[in-house]
Amino acid sequence: MYLISILVLAAIVAAQKCPLQFDGRVPKDATLATFDGSSSPFNAQYVLGANLKWSGVLQLPAVNSSLVRSNPTHDKSIFNSQTGFRRAELLPLSNSGTDTSTTGIKTMHFSIMKDTARPLDTAHEYQLFFLESSDYSTNQVVLKYGTIIGGNPSGANPDTLFLQGNVNSKPISTIFSTRFTPGTWHNFGLVLDFVKGTTQVYYSTGNSPLASVSKAVTNNVAGQGQYHFGILKKPVNPDFDITKSGKQPSGINEGVMFGGIFEEDSSSNSCISLSP
Repeated sequence: MYLISILVLAAIVAAQKCPLQFDGRVPKDATLATFDGSSSPFNAQYVLGANLKWSGVLQLPAVNSSLVRSNPTHDKSIFNSQTGFRRAELLPLSNSGTDTSTTGIKTMHFSIMKDTARPLDTAHEYQLFFLESSDYSTNQVVLKYGTIIGGNPSGANPDTLFLQGNVNSKPISTIFSTRFTPGTWHNFGLVLDFVKGTTQVYYSTGNSPLASVSKAVTNNVAGQGQYHFGILKKPVNPDFDITKSGKQPSGINEGVMFGGIFEEDSSSNSCISLSP
C-alpha cells in the first residue's frame, strides 16, 4: 500500500506573506469526508485508483490530528489503466489546467519528509511533485527520487531528491539536488516565471528560512497545466510504453509526508515568503 501524509495547517499561517494563488494547507477541522467534496483544498476525483474515493484512501491519525494519510493498496493504485505506474497524487482544487496558477510569476511552496516506517524503493524512479502540461505532453518541472530511468545525474546516489526542468528538454536539466535525509522537513520554494521561461529554486531544512540555491535558469514552463503532489512510482525495465510495461513489486507499503502546500503570486516586487 502507499502512505501519503499531508500536514494539516491552519488556513492562515504567518509564514505566508504574499498574495495567495491557492492554498493546499488542510483545515484543522477537516474530516475524511471533506476530501470527497467541494470543501476539500484538493480535487476529489484525481489522481487515485479507479472507483476509489479519498475518504476510503486517506487516514486521519490520532496523534494531534495533524496528519492526513492516504493508503491505496498497490493493486488499486492504478490510474487510467496505467498498469506500469503506481499513483496517488493530490491536485489543488482551483488548478484546472488553464487557470492563472500557471501564468505570470508564481512561487510554489511545499515541504516533504521521509516516512521512515515506509521507505521508498530506491531501485525505482519516483515523481513526488510535478507540473504536468495541459495537453499532457510534458512535465515542465518535477521533483524526482530514486534510480532515474536513463541514469542519475553524475551517477548520484539514488537516495537523493532531484529538482529537474522540462522533461522534454535535451538534455534534461537538474536545477538542484540534495540528499533526502530522514527526520527533517525539506522545504521548497519554486519561482516559476511563465513570462520569461525560467525556474529558480529556494530551499531549506527544518525551521530554517528558505534561501536561493539556484539562479533563475532557463526552463520551458509553457503549456500551463496542473500541479501534482504525492507518489508516482515508475516501473523497472519498461519498454517503449512506460505507462503499461515494466515490473512493479507486490505488497507495496511506502510513503512520504507533505506539508505547507500553497502557491503565491510573485509578480509584484518579486514577493516570496521565506519562512517555512
